[in-house]
Amino acid sequence: MKFATIQAPLPLPLPLPLLIVVATVASLATFCHAFQVHHIPSSPAASILLGSRRSIMPNLALAASAIETTAENVDADITAAKEILNKAADSKKEDPEIVMEALLKLEKLMRQKAKEEQQEGTISSAVGEEIKSQLHGNWRLIFTTGTANTQNKYGKINYFPIKAVQTFRTQNRDPMKISNGIFVGDFPVVKFSGDMDFDIIKRKLEFDFTELLVFNFLKINLGKGDAAKIGASTGLGSESNVANAKKGRQAFFNWISADENIATARGGGGGLALWKRIPMEDEEEE
Repeated sequence: MKFATIQAPLPLPLPLPLLIVVATVASLATFCHAFQVHHIPSSPAASILLGSRRSIMPNLALAASAIETTAENVDADITAAKEILNKAADSKKEDPEIVMEALLKLEKLMRQKAKEEQQEGTISSAVGEEIKSQLHGNWRLIFTTGTANTQNKYGKINYFPIKAVQTFRTQNRDPMKISNGIFVGDFPVVKFSGDMDFDIIKRKLEFDFTELLVFNFLKINLGKGDAAKIGASTGLGSESNVANAKKGRQAFFNWISADENIATARGGGGGLALWKRIPMEDEEEE
């Protein structure tokens, strides 16, 4: 397919038609969230992991930090947390607070596992290597708490109501590639793409979006910091990314886990997210 390309950096503020597109996407996400209610009985795994639902503390971060886990049962607890997250990814019906608790606990457990690995004197990181390898593919955003700023404005987003797909090409690519798109069915309404780096030890993915594709036709080359400004102005990204861009820093994800089914991470804006792997397009070259 041939694309109409705008070579100059994207002017900001955005042209009205493009601003309407991205603002509509952000507004739709917020609107749909306001009408979502998810309450089902917690699963046996949730009961084991969290206890009764009455024990869920309002301060979820405090609850996660209070969990004490010995080295002997780290893997078992990781499996229990992932069981909840897999169910949430498949059904979008697990209680959002339970999903949030599972994400917080998994984050702590994976950090502990990686720390123990480093204390054993390994030069590389098996945890980081596994995440990098498994990330290669296409991932649909399932659940997100949103950035700290989004939470202050709208509350937690929880299950993401529209189709947002991130792709990571971490194998046989130099540089590695990333894309982030909003879709209607299989049609990309808005899609950002660019290069990325992955720090194995820190499990940190840094990236720059350098191209924007609108309606799978109009291709716009982005100047430095343009993508961050678009994200902040529409609520699709963190305002901290704008400040970081001004300082020459890249946007980033701190990855918690990635396997054959799900991936989890904390974004630069402070939000937690859960993705579900979806099939890759045949012979796709991002």
